[in-house]
Amino acid sequence: MPKKDYPYRVLKRFVGRAIHRYGMIRKDDRILVGLSGGMDSLTLMWILSDLQRRAPVSYDLLAVHVDPGFSGGFSERLMEYCRKMGYRLRVEKTSDGPLAHSAENRENPCFLCSRLRRKRLFEIAEETGCNKIALGHNKDDLIQTLFINMFYAGEIGTMAPVQSFFENRFTVIRPLAYTEERTIRWFAGRQGFPAFVNPCPSAGRTKRSEIKTLLESLYRKNPKIKGNIFRSMSHVNTDYLLKK
Repeated sequence: MPKKDYPYRVLKRFVGRAIHRYGMIRKDDRILVGLSGGMDSLTLMWILSDLQRRAPVSYDLLAVHVDPGFSGGFSERLMEYCRKMGYRLRVEKTSDGPLAHSAENRENPCFLCSRLRRKRLFEIAEETGCNKIALGHNKDDLIQTLFINMFYAGEIGTMAPVQSFFENRFTVIRPLAYTEERTIRWFAGRQGFPAFVNPCPSAGRTKRSEIKTLLESLYRKNPKIKGNIFRSMSHVNTDYLLKK
């Protein structure tokens, strides 16, 4: 296997496994892809576009970027990149970011901003006739969410690779659910994806960042820990959990 093809083969294998395992894509699906501009969403859009040309079933893709409204945003550069790649892109301008960081908001700014962004994605999916929303959460994100929920919400749960909403009107899919962040970073580097810097003032200072640092310190001590945590999410022994 040529070395230059290896990142793509690894990515394709894990994405294909997730899509097949959960039946994520079916004939005539109209898929809205949340394009944040980060390497995860850029990789997701690339692989879904590539698979679209060779998949046994036909499906449509629409990339949507919800601009949170911070100064120093990159919407114009992202639009130019998508034109170059041949992606259909819709940019939705909002003021959600500044609102989430304002004195009016008494919640966690990331929580409110994320909730407003998801709400807008569902609204756009309805407007454009999309029945599925593809998000770029990867294997590491799922593990981190498990710990965020335990530490800060007092419950055991994570983001499912496939989730239905509003009486099955929409389905959220996460094709990168089996793919590690390091594989995505590797692939993005090989592809030469542009760097879109997140202008959010909370970037790098979130609860997720803290959990990520904690987990990475454990992974360095024992590389088997990540795989064991991931497998544990589908091997839950309820006989050894507490009752409500």
